[in-house]
Amino acid sequence: MPFRDLGADEVICAALDAAGITSSFPIQALTLPLAIDGQDIIGQARTGTGKTLAFGIPLLHRVATIFAADREVKQPSALVVVPTRELAVQVADDITRAGSRMAARVLTVYGGRAYEPQIDGLKAGTDIVVGTPGRLLDLANRRNLDLSRIRSLVLDEADKMLDLGFLPDVERLLKLTPSDRQTMLFSATMPGEVVTLARRHMRHPTNIRAEDAGESAPPPLTTQHVYRTHPMDKIEVLARLLQAKDRGLSMVFCHTKRAVDQVTSALDGRGFAVASVHGDLGQSQRERALRAFRNGKVDVLVATEVAARGIDVDGVTHVVNYECPDDEKTYVHRIGRTGRAGRAGVAVTFVDWREVQRWKLINDALGLGQPEPAETYSTSEHLYSDLSIPPEAKGTLPRAQRGRAGLEAEVEEDLGETGRTRSRPPRDRDRDRGRNRTRNRKRTRTRGGKPVADGGAVGDEAKRGRGRRGRPRGGG
Repeated sequence: MPFRDLGADEVICAALDAAGITSSFPIQALTLPLAIDGQDIIGQARTGTGKTLAFGIPLLHRVATIFAADREVKQPSALVVVPTRELAVQVADDITRAGSRMAARVLTVYGGRAYEPQIDGLKAGTDIVVGTPGRLLDLANRRNLDLSRIRSLVLDEADKMLDLGFLPDVERLLKLTPSDRQTMLFSATMPGEVVTLARRHMRHPTNIRAEDAGESAPPPLTTQHVYRTHPMDKIEVLARLLQAKDRGLSMVFCHTKRAVDQVTSALDGRGFAVASVHGDLGQSQRERALRAFRNGKVDVLVATEVAARGIDVDGVTHVVNYECPDDEKTYVHRIGRTGRAGRAGVAVTFVDWREVQRWKLINDALGLGQPEPAETYSTSEHLYSDLSIPPEAKGTLPRAQRGRAGLEAEVEEDLGETGRTRSRPPRDRDRDRGRNRTRNRKRTRTRGGKPVADGGAVGDEAKRGRGRRGRPRGGG
């Protein structure tokens, strides 16, 4: 249905039209009329189905109409709590785009960045604050963030916040907001702790589930391939896969930060425009990599699970599980980066010999019908035919196809990051050598024209320096 028919304010609909967003997805069509009316909502829908606008449009509508008088006050009237930094940026961008015609003031706050710019933004005044639990609570405890005027509150990806241990912080945040606020909770699954949170802090919520399949279903338009690969041949298989016909932006998932660095380095050496995202990188480096990926300066993003949720980038055609996911939920979250919003996608999973049993559990839980992955090498014919890889493709990207600017073309912002270990400046070896020479000269004295150390005569020093093991044998 068009957003106008769902009750959204005209100024918001005009901004969405300008962005090419004209009709709603199921979760949006079911949620908007109730959320605009101020009711509490529990929304369930799988990843990539438009949950952000399902709560973003009602927030903007109420800011533009019911909360219009509150805009003169500097305190925010709406709060969105998300589990990760990347998701905070994504949600804020989507809400800002939808509220561009009404000059909506949306502020993003999260850890890893300096406090001062975020505090300045709060002092300048904002309508909607989007942030992670820890930084929101820090700002509230410092009395920089006033939550006493919050009229609408959203908890996005509540099950992920549970997994990351954020629910205690969320409880504290909720207690700092008025009890008569509107609360909207969105979660792919509803674990017992999330249900308890909803019962404690929501008033007669309406549970909206956009589809029967829910969380345990991969995107319907994503073609899934599973291959049993050898660890020594994985990078060769991946290099050929990334030369598939009509491949756009691609994401490669690994378990560990070390594996991410190794795969990134290997692909970079083979001519691919690649960037990485993992927890050991500073926030400015992570945002730089994501900007370069969104802008098309790099077309391969290698990441750990930190990027599995919340990253919604147009044009992602391929997702590769370089290592088999731990469970079916992780599998669905990873491959949900493609096949989003009605688009087609390709998901490829590499299964090592040691991971076959784990894959069988994922296959059984999701009913994929692929319990025995085909043994696959970089020279296997079915790899080329399944993924539309040109027959001449090798392990290195031809120079004629290396047309992207690369990560170096994306400027890294100075975010005033906090909490990072700063490396020591490089040593000035020439200066150190000069200092050592001076120190040695000061310690050297002479007696009768011969150099004498600070402990006595040369002979005495030699005797002291020579231990038992230094005593010559056989009178020699």
